[in-house]
Amino acid sequence: MEALVTFARDTLGNPGLATLLGSPSFAAIQVLNSVSQGMNLFIIASGLSLIFGVLRVINFAHGAFYMFGAYILYSVAESYGLGFWTGVVGAAAGLAVMAIVIERGLFRFIYDKEHLMQLLLTFAVVLIMTDLAKMIWGTDQYSVSYPDGFGGAVNLGITFYPTYRLLLIVVGPIILVGLMLFTARTRWGRLTRAATQDREMLGALGVNVPVIYTGVFLLGSALAGIGGALAAPFNSPTPGMDAIIIVDCFVIVIVGGLGSIVGSFVGALIYGLVFNFGSVIVPNWQDVFPFLILLAVLLWRPWGLFGRPEGEGA
Repeated sequence: MEALVTFARDTLGNPGLATLLGSPSFAAIQVLNSVSQGMNLFIIASGLSLIFGVLRVINFAHGAFYMFGAYILYSVAESYGLGFWTGVVGAAAGLAVMAIVIERGLFRFIYDKEHLMQLLLTFAVVLIMTDLAKMIWGTDQYSVSYPDGFGGAVNLGITFYPTYRLLLIVVGPIILVGLMLFTARTRWGRLTRAATQDREMLGALGVNVPVIYTGVFLLGSALAGIGGALAAPFNSPTPGMDAIIIVDCFVIVIVGGLGSIVGSFVGALIYGLVFNFGSVIVPNWQDVFPFLILLAVLLWRPWGLFGRPEGEGA
């Protein structure tokens, strides 16, 4: 191992790689950072993938929903002092209400439109929500405290690691299992899958398809709000935070396969690993590597790792 460390440091001139090879605790921290970041991104991207999988709408405004979730968490937890977890619930509820208004007032008119029309409309929603956020919260950057009991670190034996980030590592798989059980074991989930494959036939059977669409959009938007709320302690609410996250989420759902929840989970893990290890091995290039992965996947499987070619159904 020492020979590999020396080779990486002296021959390759890469101190980051040498540190990874020579320090198990540092490597463990990078793995944990990758998974925790990936799980937070998965919570947000799962909502985006769910909305596309059922509604077939490319929701460019999903990042703005994430931003509002962070702001609502700040208002509830910090401004009104009602507690962090109350703020998370408030973020989910607030985005659910906004989703009903937006879906019923705007999105229901573009389900049968081409994707370009959908992108234009959702981009207009982004502009409106961004200005609305500035009107309500201003342009300052806000600080959000960690929830009680999660501000310290846990001794994992090989290293100490922040308790809150460990919480994110646990929450991600819980949401994955919950979504999978919802779609596979509940009547609403089965109707949702049926609406994905043939909504006309489902409507002919007497099912209220618009209600299903509203419910799916509500759930996907609430997940974005929860993701924004959970990210607020380490990603301070600020105008423009939606612009970065929406790009990350699109990379994740495209790599995993549009409409695939499991694909979003795997795509988020890949993104986290590539981003964090890339930042250590090749500093300042970490933003490029996820797009290289995206390019490779698109060349190999244009429909994503867990997606299906257009026309095969969801």
